[in-house]
Parts: sequence; C-alpha cells; structure tokens
Amino acid sequence: MKRQRLQHLIATVCRLLLAVVFIFSGFVKTIDPWGTAIKVGEYLNSFGLDWVGDYRFGFAIWLCGAELMMGLMLLLKVRTPLISIFSLFTMTVFTALTFYIAQWGTVEDCGCFGDAIKLDNWQTFYKNLVLWPMAFIVWWDARHGRLWPISRSEATKTVLVMSFAFGLGAYCYRHLPLIDFLPYKVGVDLRSEVQADGEIQAVFVCRNLQSGELREFSEGDTTWYDTSVWEFVESREVTANSRNMSLSEFSVFDPAGDHTAEILEHEGIIHLLCISKLDIPSPRCLKRIAEFAAQAKAQGERVVAITSTPLESTQTLEWDSTIPVYNIDATTLMTMLRAKAGVVTLRDGVIIQKLNCRDM
Repeated sequence: MKRQRLQHLIATVCRLLLAVVFIFSGFVKTIDPWGTAIKVGEYLNSFGLDWVGDYRFGFAIWLCGAELMMGLMLLLKVRTPLISIFSLFTMTVFTALTFYIAQWGTVEDCGCFGDAIKLDNWQTFYKNLVLWPMAFIVWWDARHGRLWPISRSEATKTVLVMSFAFGLGAYCYRHLPLIDFLPYKVGVDLRSEVQADGEIQAVFVCRNLQSGELREFSEGDTTWYDTSVWEFVESREVTANSRNMSLSEFSVFDPAGDHTAEILEHEGIIHLLCISKLDIPSPRCLKRIAEFAAQAKAQGERVVAITSTPLESTQTLEWDSTIPVYNIDATTLMTMLRAKAGVVTLRDGVIIQKLNCRDM
C-alpha cells in the first residue's frame, strides 16, 4: 500500500512538472505565432516539405495551442488517462526529432521555448531525455483510468481550455504578441544599442606576477595600474559588438544612401510605418495607416515608411508624396514587428509603441 502511494506521489510530481513545462513552452510560442511559423518553415524546408509552407501559420497555432492545452489539462487533471497518452506520444516523437536535428544539424535551434529561452539542439535533446521518462510515468500511473465516455464536466473543461489555447494564438496572430521577447521591444534604446556596434576600443593585456595568468582589461578598468600585481604585455584595438546581433543588423536605406543615423538621431517622435511588402496590405489596413500618418503629421511628428520590397529608385508612398519609403532587411523587419503591416514609434531613438495595422 505504501509503495502504491509512493508511486502515485511520484507520478503526481511528474505530472505537475510536465504540465508546467508544456504550459510555459506552449504559451511563449502561442503568443508569437509569427515567430513560431518562421521556425515551422525552417523545419519544413529542412525536410524538403517547403511546398506546405503556405499552411505554416495554421499549423503553428494548432501545434502550440495543442501543447498549451495539454499542459493545462495535465495541471487541472482533466482527462489525464487520455492526455497522458498524447503527452507520451508527443515526447517520443520530439525526442527522436531533436536527436536527428542535433546529430545532423538540419535546423539552427529547435525553438522549443520560442524567443523566451534559447537552447541549442543538444540541450533541447537532453531536456527531452529528462521529460520523456516523466511522460512515461504519468501514462503508467493513469493507464487503467477511464478513457470514454467523457462526462459533462470534463467536456466543459476541455472546451474552455481548448478555446483559451487556440483563441490566444488567433488573437496574437491578428494583433501582436502579449509579451515581447524580441530585441526590438518597447523601451529599447535603438540609438545606443545600434550605434554601440562597430566602435573601436582599446584592450590592455597584462600578466599576473604571481600566477602568470594573462588577462584583458578594457579602457575604463584601471585595475592593471597596480604594478605590484600586474605586468603590462601589450595593447590592441578591438571592435565592440552590439549586445544583440539582430540589433546590430538594423539598417535603413534606399538607392540614394543609408538613412539609419538620420532616423535614430531624430529628436522627438518618428513613426516607422512597417509594410513588409508594399502590395500586400488590404485596403482597410492601408486606410488605417493613412489616417494614422495624417494625424501624426498634423501633430508635427515625422513619418517614414520601411519595407522589405526592393526599391529601384527613391520612392514615396502613392497616397502621400511627403512620406519617404526606405528599405530594411526582411528578417529585421519581422523581428521589429510581428505583422504584415503596422507601426513602430520612436522617441529620441527609444521604442515607445508598436501597433498592428488592425489596432491603428
């Protein structure tokens, strides 16, 4: 009897741990369906299935919603016998898949926790190796439970959890992620972050007189001045890297030249109308953008448009010849704003607002 209680206690702990991981993993991906769709596209391309890429958004919302739903149902102990089968099957498939990816490197990273936590492929595989036995223990403990029929209470809870999980993904697809884990989040000072990249700095190399260890000191670190501890060896110049590679790739330009510094150094408010492809936005979306731009200009605020559509010459928007159009890398644009069209607003180089065109 004590043994059975201990086994059930272990299974309960495993169920709760598995639920927390599924909820976190499903949630951070569900609220960013655009990012998840990009990762799904990488998986499809690596297996030669790029022809189904048009369905990646629907698949991303379904996959992450299902993971979030699984975690919530495990946490709330709803239909555990049935959900334990799904969780064991899911962990078996993804453990095998992540081993294949880690061994042959077909995808740069698994994206299992979206942009919230970055794990390399082997770390992801080892994580799954820990979770798989938990899924097995949960299934083993619940294997004799009732699968069918489903009670009215269970059906109600299942519908509520399903509506929340898939509704959350659909909402964030139509608007913006509820929580922004990306480099271009509200509050980021692009002026300092972007311009920090490429600066030349001096580095001083000194030897510890006691241990013989070589150590590098930056210009502002005066520790090496203590000649009783450190002996100067050499100095050299290095290029400072931006704290985030995505931020360092921020570049706005057109055939006439680069406009990055001009935008970042603008004093006051500047609205970047983000249009991934100039021929994509719907008439309703373009109307919202035009009204937003007109109101901003009436308040004396600057407005420019940025797009990943290649520009062959200096260009302005058709519906407003005073708004210039600049190019930006497609990946950078999608990292800035998870939408086909919208606006990113800067004040003195700091991001203060991001809106999908549906919310403008």
